[in-house]
Amino acid sequence: MEFSLSPEQRDLRQQVVEFARTRLGGDAAAHDRTATFDRAGWAECARFGVLGWPLPKEYGGGDLDPLSCVIAFEALAYGCADNGLVFAVNNHVWACAIYIAKHGTEEQKRRFLPALVDGSAVGAHALTETEVGSDALSVQATAVRDGTGYVLSGTKSFISNGPVADLFVVFAATEPGGPPHRRLSAFIVPAATPGVTVVREIGKAGLRATPMGEIRFDGCAIPAEQRLGPEGGGYQLFTSTMEYERGFMFAAQVGGQQRIMERSIAYAADRRQFGRPIAGFQAVSHRIADMRLRLELSRLLLYKVGWLKREGRLALLETAMLKLFASESHVETALSAMQVHGARGYVTDLPVEREVRDALAGTIYGGTSEIQRNIIASLVGLPS
Repeated sequence: MEFSLSPEQRDLRQQVVEFARTRLGGDAAAHDRTATFDRAGWAECARFGVLGWPLPKEYGGGDLDPLSCVIAFEALAYGCADNGLVFAVNNHVWACAIYIAKHGTEEQKRRFLPALVDGSAVGAHALTETEVGSDALSVQATAVRDGTGYVLSGTKSFISNGPVADLFVVFAATEPGGPPHRRLSAFIVPAATPGVTVVREIGKAGLRATPMGEIRFDGCAIPAEQRLGPEGGGYQLFTSTMEYERGFMFAAQVGGQQRIMERSIAYAADRRQFGRPIAGFQAVSHRIADMRLRLELSRLLLYKVGWLKREGRLALLETAMLKLFASESHVETALSAMQVHGARGYVTDLPVEREVRDALAGTIYGGTSEIQRNIIASLVGLPS
């Protein structure tokens, strides 16, 4: 059992960290304050190849194996101070592009993936509705057969990247009265399709550089060749691809934890009270020790998921545990950093309070902590 990174993985991590530190996140506070999407940072990510890391080379991607992907995305989040930009990138890759790469036809891949890789198209995932969150099988949007295509109608809410998206992966009921696991189908829907409207942007507490919105699909004519996977296969497609969303998107929580911990260490070593650095007080040092423990355990879970997917194995249990532990650890570490920094952790002069606000959402998106505990309980054999 080998726990160290290969020379190639170490080089990749170093290159990504250097790129993220020097090219991204310089205006993180401004993008947070104004809730604006960092187009310049997005373009930098596209040029560096970030948007195509897990995608095949024939469509412009980097063809990184899954373990190298989690290492790279962890490094991106560690080096980039703008959690909102990192979250937008992760949504684009793991909640849109990967669906097409894993489940699309050859024609769909050639038509849609190159623009997602080069950044000329921003991708979004449209499943959630105002009254439909964790209960995905209750989706009310419909896609009704009409000749050789479908007519898509419904409103999706809380859609990350939605207001700036050029392409949506949309889930809708093609058999509303059918068996629950056969109700849904998935569709690739360009934002330029007639009937697609951004109803409103939705403000939020954190990750404010990732626009969130409500999107209406009003009688959109969708050709059958834009259906993703078989008719009625939407739920199976969603559950199989969620391994990537839950497992790989949360590399950002691991990178974020390390950045927060290192900032806290530096501050505790420099800040003096009662004639000595506050790092010398156990009330402070123990908080930082716990940060390091959470980071180590989160990273072990993350790399195990990357290894399992590299080996072509299922990781349903492991991704649920990773998502749960890494997201809750990220919140605990951010709150501890605020306590270590005292008043400086609460004011907007330093980014600590922003780290707290950004961390909070991780226990909600991609399936709440409660849902992850339900999944874990069922997979260890507890009756539902």
